[in-house]
Amino acid sequence: MTQTYRPESPEQVAALVAWAVAEKTPLDLRGHGTKSDIGRPANTSHVLDLSAIAGLVDYTPNELVLTARAGTPLSEIQAALDDAGQMLAFEPPDWRGLLGQPDGPDAPSGTLGGLVACNLAGPRRLSAGAARDHVLGVQGVSGRGEAFKSGGRVVKNVTGFDFSKLLTGSFGTLAALTELSLKVMPRPEETRTVLIHGVGEQAAMEVMSLGLRSPHEVSGACHLPAEAAARAGLGDATRSVTALRVEGPGPSVDWRCTALRNELAGWGPTDALDDAASRPFWAAVRDARPLAAPPEAQVWRLSVPPMSGARVVQAVQQAAPGAVLAQCYDWGGGLVWLALAPAPDAHAPAVRAAIDHHGGGHASLIRADRAVRAHVAVLQPLPPALEALSRRVKESFDPSGVLSPGRMAEGR
Repeated sequence: MTQTYRPESPEQVAALVAWAVAEKTPLDLRGHGTKSDIGRPANTSHVLDLSAIAGLVDYTPNELVLTARAGTPLSEIQAALDDAGQMLAFEPPDWRGLLGQPDGPDAPSGTLGGLVACNLAGPRRLSAGAARDHVLGVQGVSGRGEAFKSGGRVVKNVTGFDFSKLLTGSFGTLAALTELSLKVMPRPEETRTVLIHGVGEQAAMEVMSLGLRSPHEVSGACHLPAEAAARAGLGDATRSVTALRVEGPGPSVDWRCTALRNELAGWGPTDALDDAASRPFWAAVRDARPLAAPPEAQVWRLSVPPMSGARVVQAVQQAAPGAVLAQCYDWGGGLVWLALAPAPDAHAPAVRAAIDHHGGGHASLIRADRAVRAHVAVLQPLPPALEALSRRVKESFDPSGVLSPGRMAEGR
């Protein structure tokens, strides 16, 4: 029988985890549950719901630091930042639509703790880093039932091992997060997007590389094949789109956009999106909306060397003919989204062989039904030495295995 426990304070979290250890009762850590379908299904039916550990603790805009409890809805954090003209620098994605969950204004928006636990970042990852690069401090409860604190609310505050980096991306398998401090940044005054139409996928890798190597401070670079571009609100499904984002003060953005268009005109017809059109376009790219349909497709997220992105997709197409339903590229080609026809193994051998053959990288199965996620390695398998280290870290934080067991890999 499923049982949900919903503590209302960090002290209650510690007490519940201590009870779980004593009773040998594993707990699946959740906030709003918007990311519960990412990773393997946890080996437990008991839920530790952290959504009541919520609320802003401290936010002083002129210090560019925000502290909030882990269960705070992302919509509340975004609203506070919007009022101050600021933002989370790593551009956190919203995958509710991709995962088939309600994503309207009244639907649960996910929590800060869930965002950090999954280490998610959007198109600005290239220029601003990942979520873990912006976490200054963390408080939580380990799998021993012990409360801890690491870091704080200023940048230069870490001595010894930085738990914040370790816990970011741990999917709730090491600790129940209760409070987080993050760096924030001013929202750009103006956003423009240079579009180059009709470029082939391998050529697009070169175009994005040229844009990113230019002196024009490109903060986002993606390539959408024709159908994906239409789903993102651009074009009529007849031409691909390669997009380069430029942000900053208005006059600077105008000049840099013009320069980029001139420099890249030889690759195909160019035009530009203004601020009002750029923001929804990059939100669609950030949230992987071009791959949301068809809902039965299995969706992979690949991190590869940027110039290898198109070759990796071609290798998957050759190894599994007809399996690739849609693809798009972010992070200058270094992030590849693949929607594949359903298969019992989610085409994992073909995907990982393609990556290994073209410079290495990581492949994560983001969307598949529960049965597939239960037996396929949804996260990139680790080399033996790193796997052994990961197990030792898990045993140190959670020796009884009560925190989201099996979420990242079998036995962890």
